[in-house]
Amino acid sequence: MQATLTSKGQITIPVLVRNRLHLKPGDVLEFDETAPFLKATKTIPPQAWEEFGKGWKDPWPGLAMDEVMDDLRGPVELPPDAAP
Repeated sequence: MQATLTSKGQITIPVLVRNRLHLKPGDVLEFDETAPFLKATKTIPPQAWEEFGKGWKDPWPGLAMDEVMDDLRGPVELPPDAAP
């Protein structure tokens, strides 16, 4: 795919790329000027982050990290020759 840069520094992102990346009119792209190639990422609006965290509750309230890990992975059996 190709796009042509206009005299105003604008390009049209091909529709296949826009669809694959779920880009919509009004989306903001951030360019990485340190990359050795053209790199743009879609920014996430601050209100989206606020929505993301709404209603979150700790599924393991009061448990220590090792207890959470035991709950997530299940019992761990060490080989007989492993040191405790």
